[in-house]
Amino acid sequence: MVVLLALTGCAHKRTAGGPADMRTPESGAPSPAAQVVRVSSSSATPAETAGGKADSGAAQATDDSEFSDDAYTDDEDFLDEDEDTEPAMDVPDPLAPFNRAMYVFNDRAYFWVLKPVALAYRKVAPKQFRLCVKNFFYNIAAPIRFANCLLQGKFTSAARELTRFFINSTVGCGGLNDLTPLYPDLQTHPEDLGQTFGRYGIGEGFYIVWPLLGPSSLRDTIGMVGDIFIDPVTYFNTTTIGIGTRALDMINLTSFRIGDYEAIKDAAIDPYEALRNGYLQYRRQQVSE
Repeated sequence: MVVLLALTGCAHKRTAGGPADMRTPESGAPSPAAQVVRVSSSSATPAETAGGKADSGAAQATDDSEFSDDAYTDDEDFLDEDEDTEPAMDVPDPLAPFNRAMYVFNDRAYFWVLKPVALAYRKVAPKQFRLCVKNFFYNIAAPIRFANCLLQGKFTSAARELTRFFINSTVGCGGLNDLTPLYPDLQTHPEDLGQTFGRYGIGEGFYIVWPLLGPSSLRDTIGMVGDIFIDPVTYFNTTTIGIGTRALDMINLTSFRIGDYEAIKDAAIDPYEALRNGYLQYRRQQVSE
């Protein structure tokens, strides 16, 4: 995990698809756990880059079922794309050998490191505690979503983001509690610089898979770097704190999504292609909303 955080400049994008599934509670993130497209009935979240069979994934997922993610639109939601959705094959993949190698690397990192750590964390951390951590990280990433709403001309959404951030940061005890269910009009959606570029008509460029960060495109990669400068966590005063914060966010989000990646791996003929198409379809849907 330290390698991941070093590679990303201690900046884990929590608003749109990263390999930790993770990206924000609403965008939930990215991680090897966010590198997957569920090809079952619940197939979709850039959740996990992993490999193997669905080993009791359903039973593990049930453990967290009482905490609905309806209030969140995770970046990992691309795992909810239907299997019959038309593949997005028109984006070039000139780095296919590198991308497939990174997919395998992320796959191993998920099963050998991230998943075992997330399972251990889930055993010792109560679900309510983990949900509070998830809420906190989503709330603190509000400046990214707010800025990109403004850049896209979504002024109503920007007002919602600002209001939601204020309410959750005060009444919600620093963002530990999400009060959106009490105020349905304040529900928000993931917004990031990659989506903003897409709204301006900039194409994806080409597909790329980053170590530990998972699926992306040239446009989304540039956008992710830009979002780093808006993310408050980037300005935590020490590298150690920053790395620890990113690691906690990733592990916490993964603890809610154990089994998602396993399901797609078990069902897909070519998990790499399934992940690629699901990610591109999901991002296009986000840009069009």
